[in-house]
Amino acid sequence: MADETRLLAGRYRLGELIGRGGMSNVYSGRDERLGRQVAIKLLKSQLAGDPVFRTRFRQEAQAASRMAHPTIVRVFDAGEERVAEAGGFEGVVPFIVMEFVEGRLLKDIIKEGPLDSAEAIRITDGILTALEYSHRAGVVHRDIKPGNVMVTHGGQVKVMDFGIARAISDSSATVAQTTAILGTAQYFSPEQARGESVDARTDLYSTGVVLFEMLTGEPPFKGETPVAVAYQHVSEMPVAPSSINPLVSPAIDQVVLHALAKDRFARFQSAVEFRTDLETAGAGRIPSKRLPVEDFQTSLFGAPPSLAQGGDSALTQLAGDDEYTVRTQSRPPVVWIWAGIASVAVILIGIVVWVLSLQPSTELPSTSREVPSVTGQTFEAADATLQQLDLVTARYDVVSDTVPAGQVIDTDPGAGTIVSPGTVIDVHVSSGRETVAIPSVAGSSVTDGAAALVAAGFTVGQTIKENSPDIAADVIIRTDPAVDAAAYAGDTIDMVVSTGMVSVPSVIGLPISDGTTRMTDLLLVVTPRAVTNCTEPANTVVRQSIAEGDATQRSEIVLEYCS
Repeated sequence: MADETRLLAGRYRLGELIGRGGMSNVYSGRDERLGRQVAIKLLKSQLAGDPVFRTRFRQEAQAASRMAHPTIVRVFDAGEERVAEAGGFEGVVPFIVMEFVEGRLLKDIIKEGPLDSAEAIRITDGILTALEYSHRAGVVHRDIKPGNVMVTHGGQVKVMDFGIARAISDSSATVAQTTAILGTAQYFSPEQARGESVDARTDLYSTGVVLFEMLTGEPPFKGETPVAVAYQHVSEMPVAPSSINPLVSPAIDQVVLHALAKDRFARFQSAVEFRTDLETAGAGRIPSKRLPVEDFQTSLFGAPPSLAQGGDSALTQLAGDDEYTVRTQSRPPVVWIWAGIASVAVILIGIVVWVLSLQPSTELPSTSREVPSVTGQTFEAADATLQQLDLVTARYDVVSDTVPAGQVIDTDPGAGTIVSPGTVIDVHVSSGRETVAIPSVAGSSVTDGAAALVAAGFTVGQTIKENSPDIAADVIIRTDPAVDAAAYAGDTIDMVVSTGMVSVPSVIGLPISDGTTRMTDLLLVVTPRAVTNCTEPANTVVRQSIAEGDATQRSEIVLEYCS
């Protein structure tokens, strides 16, 4: 049975294959009931018969259906389809119906080369927004990678495939038994590689790997086999992104390396914390150091190793210490209680004062430069300013309707960006307004001429009436300014339009030959008529049938002259 003709659950029409995954294939489809385009995920046939995999697939639908956020691909429906298999057997194939997203996978974007730091930060911000939402809902993704991140044509970030995610309530199970299909080795966290239980900080580590790859064009760890890559995640420290891409600032280096800490208690503890430091680094400031957050009561995190290992023995020792029992009975217990409370209060107050006194550092290392603002300066002045900071300038003339010619519009990287010495700064200099040729509309109707002027970027002004001997009524004679005049987009252009009339002059007193010529030049039909009994010199025009003024084009006029 061809996939293109399949109708799932009597409702979803299966279209062409648009993606492949470790557990499933994704097809375009159409919801025949609601008339909308959807994406349909089908579990691979070789896995669909395994009850374990089918259970995991159903868990995916249940977990993802709770995700309703602009940065997460929506899940609309789920079910199972029975299909006929070879040998006459009937198999069950689970499916999930999801939102159809038009855009590009982040992994395809990265293949084109490293991203600009600002764009990498923007995309990472979208991933962290999705994770913040899912973590609050109790779901860990476990497989954050460029292949699960989509960037729409409008630039919106959407995280896909929460199918590998499991509810936090089930996070006590390790991933050792599902390593073959869950996650990708290049984006594993150290705890995933060791087969330990995972939590929300696992997603933050993987996000750090993705950010590293966006900034450099390659992941932090590479190897010939997945096992070799997983070993590096556990035992080797990553290099700073700026050692591969010098355009990466030291502030961003610090954020990336913090996210890639081997110990989950040493890395970012929440998506909000990660995003806050990333925004600080993107603004060109070094993020301030944070106190370790030891809130182990939340279901997102496990207890620290020291607490988990030593807690029971410490409590047991305290409960069985007879000497301690005798000593505390010799004085009022309330004294020790209040002394302990006071000590804890003093410590807490000291910590609060220290935290409040922490400020982001604005001092840059000697190997970094902050791009100054040179907007409004001449290129020569801007060039001198940038060269004093050991920065290289490249001039680009850009047309501008608002910035006077010769002044700097902006720079790339922009003002406030942290760069390395020797970085090339593109300086965009205004070349002034762009001249636009006035289209020739002479001989056109007023409607067509106005449309041509608007299409060329001009504003249509007044319609000026003017007599013409040869241009028909309501036809454009010329424009003002004329076609060969210098003009700019947005200028107002007037149209001079024919009235269909001609201005008749007075030729009385002129020789009949001159009068005839002048009238003929106006395309009037001249009839000379000789008269007698006149006192004017011979051949002098004494009367004209149309007086001086306006007359209809190509009118007949009689000129009387003395014979």
